[in-house]
Amino acid sequence: MQLKDVISVLEDIAPPTLAEDFDIGRIGLNLDMQNDIKKIAMALDPTEYVLNRAAMIKADLLVTHHTLIFHAVHCINKELAESLKIALDNGISLYSMHTNFDKAKGGINDALANRLGLSDIQETPIGRIGTIAPCSVDTFVNHVSKSLGTHVMYAGNIDEIKKVMVFGGSGFRSEYIDAARSYGADAYVSSELKHDIIRSYSDMLLVDATHYATENPGMQDLCPVLAERLGIDVEFIEHDPLIKTL
Repeated sequence: MQLKDVISVLEDIAPPTLAEDFDIGRIGLNLDMQNDIKKIAMALDPTEYVLNRAAMIKADLLVTHHTLIFHAVHCINKELAESLKIALDNGISLYSMHTNFDKAKGGINDALANRLGLSDIQETPIGRIGTIAPCSVDTFVNHVSKSLGTHVMYAGNIDEIKKVMVFGGSGFRSEYIDAARSYGADAYVSSELKHDIIRSYSDMLLVDATHYATENPGMQDLCPVLAERLGIDVEFIEHDPLIKTL
């Protein structure tokens, strides 16, 4: 299959126009090897490990959520040079789908809501909101940890959790949590929780389930969808940073 045909399907799944303004120029094909696509690798991040694994499985295209190059490059450091060399030497094109896939139907936030077993899921400008069977804080936090296979940090001590807002990735910003509060959320699940946010939103349960674990399900769930639509092999590459806690 030609690369342009694969890109057409990816853009149908997550239209680039959905991306936030800061993503302009970063969504889509980041490295074009103009190759025929027989196998696709999928991952959250285009790390050196992921690129090496993509080369090992003879992938022609690596699709990731985060892009290899985010800021303008005026000097190529050793790490970037090594990553680019792996892709170039092995004929691997790179495609990224970031905030457009956050918002897309069936994307990052839908996958997160589904992994947590939310019901009556509704789309919002900043994530997804849904309901769960009423439970305690401890029960809900344990559920998040088990569902996503990750450690969690949390703050807030309310009586009961019934309504939950999710935002995959770095979502602990006041404007996002204000929106969650306006929707009547009892709990907000995202990542990269900050001290000032904890102080300002003590009336809600704030659950930090790590950046990786809140976004990874979306890329995992995309694999079978893409494989079915394209009729070619799509393999997911896991590379959890495995943050350690004591």
